Amino acid sequence: MNTLRRRTLTQAVQLSLLLSLPVVASAQDAAPADATTLDRVQVTGTRIKRADIESQTPVQTLTREDIERTGLTSIGDIVQELTGSGSALNTKFNSSGNFGFSPNGDGVGAGSAQVDLRNLGSKRVLVLVDGMRWVNESSASGVGASTDLNTIPLALVERIEVLEDGASSLYGSDAIAGVVNIITRRNFEGGQVTLNYGEYGEGDGEQKSVDLAWGMSTERSNLFLGASYVDQEPVFSRDREQSAFPKPGTGLTGGSSATPNGRFIFFPGTPSTVCPLTDTDSNPATPPVAFCNITTPNGSSFPNGVNYPNDFIGFTTANRFNFSQFNLLMTPSERAGLFGQYRFHISDSMSAYAKALVNRRESVNQAAPEPIFLGPDAGTGNPFADDITISRLNPFNPFGIDLISSGPGANLVLIGRRPVEGGARVFEQKVDTQYFGTGLEGTLDIGERQYIWDVNAAFSRNEAEQTNFGSYNIRNINIALGDPAVCAATPGCTPLNIFGGPGTITPAMLAFIQPIVRDRSEQKLTQVTANISGDLFNIWAGPVSFATGLEHRSYEGFYQPDPLTVAGFYNGVPSLPTSGEYDVNEAYVEFNVPLARNNFLGKSLDLSLAGRYSDYSTFGGQFTPKYGLRWQVADELLLRATFAEGFRAPSIGELYGSDSRADLELNDPCLIGLDLTPPSGNPANCAALGVPAGAIQTNSQISVTTGGNPNLEPETARSFTAGFVFSPNLLSGTRWSDRMDFEVTYYRHAIEGAVQAIDAQTQLDLCVQTLDPLYCNGITRSSVGSINGFNNRLTNLGSIKTEGWDADVFWTLPETSLGRFKFTWQNTFVTGYEAVGAAGQVQPRTVGVEVNDSAIPDWTSNASLDWKLGNFNAAWSVRHISELEEQCVQFTVNFPVCSNPVEGTNTLEATTYHDVQVGYQFDWMKGLQLTAGVNNLFDTDPPICLSCSLNGYDASTYDIPGGRFFYMRANLRF
Repeated sequence: MNTLRRRTLTQAVQLSLLLSLPVVASAQDAAPADATTLDRVQVTGTRIKRADIESQTPVQTLTREDIERTGLTSIGDIVQELTGSGSALNTKFNSSGNFGFSPNGDGVGAGSAQVDLRNLGSKRVLVLVDGMRWVNESSASGVGASTDLNTIPLALVERIEVLEDGASSLYGSDAIAGVVNIITRRNFEGGQVTLNYGEYGEGDGEQKSVDLAWGMSTERSNLFLGASYVDQEPVFSRDREQSAFPKPGTGLTGGSSATPNGRFIFFPGTPSTVCPLTDTDSNPATPPVAFCNITTPNGSSFPNGVNYPNDFIGFTTANRFNFSQFNLLMTPSERAGLFGQYRFHISDSMSAYAKALVNRRESVNQAAPEPIFLGPDAGTGNPFADDITISRLNPFNPFGIDLISSGPGANLVLIGRRPVEGGARVFEQKVDTQYFGTGLEGTLDIGERQYIWDVNAAFSRNEAEQTNFGSYNIRNINIALGDPAVCAATPGCTPLNIFGGPGTITPAMLAFIQPIVRDRSEQKLTQVTANISGDLFNIWAGPVSFATGLEHRSYEGFYQPDPLTVAGFYNGVPSLPTSGEYDVNEAYVEFNVPLARNNFLGKSLDLSLAGRYSDYSTFGGQFTPKYGLRWQVADELLLRATFAEGFRAPSIGELYGSDSRADLELNDPCLIGLDLTPPSGNPANCAALGVPAGAIQTNSQISVTTGGNPNLEPETARSFTAGFVFSPNLLSGTRWSDRMDFEVTYYRHAIEGAVQAIDAQTQLDLCVQTLDPLYCNGITRSSVGSINGFNNRLTNLGSIKTEGWDADVFWTLPETSLGRFKFTWQNTFVTGYEAVGAAGQVQPRTVGVEVNDSAIPDWTSNASLDWKLGNFNAAWSVRHISELEEQCVQFTVNFPVCSNPVEGTNTLEATTYHDVQVGYQFDWMKGLQLTAGVNNLFDTDPPICLSCSLNGYDASTYDIPGGRFFYMRANLRF
């Protein structure tokens, strides 16, 4: 098979060379090209270096001025505000300890900032730096398939080019939804110091940054050096009203049943005042039994031992634990980076370059003290927790009986205890990125034609360590709660008191059960490329241009969890090691064919053709073509259209990722809700699944196991765009308009075989509705009916389809005594989105719906008005997100915060943010620019999201609650 793949690749390379080299040789006598060497540029979306190719595809460019107007200090935060961006991870996600592992099998990039285009997922966006691929993220929780933009310092960025179109034929895998190409600063004279300071109106979330830049040029060389430091302080959930409780407007109903006082659900055998005789299964043929669902009063502590039943009360909503008091709205992040590039002109036709980067990110996530769940209803999948026996001989056991999870005499259902004595869970990440690239580039004259070529090599590595404080060793907990004789024979063991309330777990007890957990991960990318571009020959309408090249890439990655986790002793989210590698060889060719010039068809008509053959060591070969038309009807009207096929190769984590767990918010249709709402599932089907009547869902967080699949095939895609750019002469050069441009683009993307796990809630609902093994296999239940196992594996799902429109207006007004104004209005309208599973299951994510902490608004809009007068400047920006709808979480339906309880839905009202900025430039040295601004001027809170996992809002779509952010900037050139 490998021999066959190599032969196929060789043939493809030969084909691309045959298409270009002989024609090059025959073009020696051809007339010179119209464009001079100075006119030739390369833009994202084409490999051909010609000035008139620039507008062939819809590329959005963010200049340095655009970037500085945002007041933001992260590339990820900036691109996430584009109208075409979808939901992606950022520092507003308090990831570790709450979400577990991504259901995509690639870990959670805690502290990272990603980019999603067209709502197709961050792993389907290719990130380039100066046209070369950037290494995928490592955040010590897996082998990710996305790029962490927080590994690229903002100080080195000259501009950001965003191609919102399929581009696999030009750039290879991952470019299904588009390409983000970050262009670094190169030709820079002198020095620059930029100081930033900002904080939220509540006096928290302080952000400080320092950027240094220096460059020089000689006749034969140029050098640029840059350094960046960013320090972002946290914002705590407890400091905002909206995020102070698990679900806004529901009090403690959404709180945890693992409390500092403990929750104890078991069958004591003998009834008492707090554990009366109860018909637990609603079966009149069986006698009632004594049943306990008890706790001790909130805040009570019994250091000398708790007395049963006198010290206990029935467990109610009022006894639940508010874990939001420990969570973060904005996670702290400290980033420091150094970057340099040097370019030397060896001759008039050849230059060499070298560039290097080192970057360190230190970030922190924090969650509430880690809960300890024990018994069959714990659902952790860990036998030390689910199959535990708590000995009656344990000196702190007040019940006088063994509490047994399974087998003869089983009487334990669930114990939940929150050891606040051990402190909050703190996850500290240290992420180091190194990049080195070098190459040669130049021109080659053959006859009267000139060809531009380059050869490049780059190595990049992203490595991360995560240290977890505040978690527990479940094996040691099992021993410390068991037979005291076994504990006494175990070095370091002290019998554990989980019954006495807060403060009764002593330092000696903690020393035995609370370790420090350390995880590591790493990704490496090695790439070598060679490209050549120029004009081949002239035809009736002008020169046929081409670009062709070869590329080799090698990927390596691993994830190594702590030995405690590998052994199965970790009380938190379990995972196993992952490692893998693969390589790819590719050849591509691109042509631009002029079909007409200055005739009845208009100014020009050009056809573009491109194709790439990729040979992967993991699955074989893949060919992806692309076709485009660019029709310049007149100076003021351009029409364009593209059709492309694309693919995305499964990542290392998706292929080789070991079993890991995500704790997801799920409503079990077979169980009574947390607020005692009746189950919605078919009673007969629920009984067939082993759920006794009257069973209650004690915990809405269900542990779902996921993992890689080495049999995954590549995702394939088809993309189509069509649109126009209209610059009417009537609105150019007038007293009220220097220039006005209208740009409209229709897009459609269709992905087949998308790598994903079926939505867990959808799988659970379909299992209850149909009893089909396709959905029910992998979902297991305990003797009391609750889910204690949920296996949700990666597969090639059926399809994802999305379509919509971009509509933009750019208006520059003439300069007057009032200054110069510039108006920009950009809009994205999503008209369709559908994801279908391999067996036809329609996934819940669609247009206008909030689901799984992400949203697809049907309209997003950004408008900005810039003003300049002398040394003064100002900007006013408006960001709009249209209305969304979500399913109310089961227990929230009867609360007023659920806006439509009859249908069980909640409306997230349309949200508009206003940002303002003012500045003045002093004529000191080469210029001192002082800027002040406010983001979210009117302190608009995000709409309440009841289905979101944390903080009551969608952190990937909206600003944080209480989000008025003030900032100042000083920028000195010298």
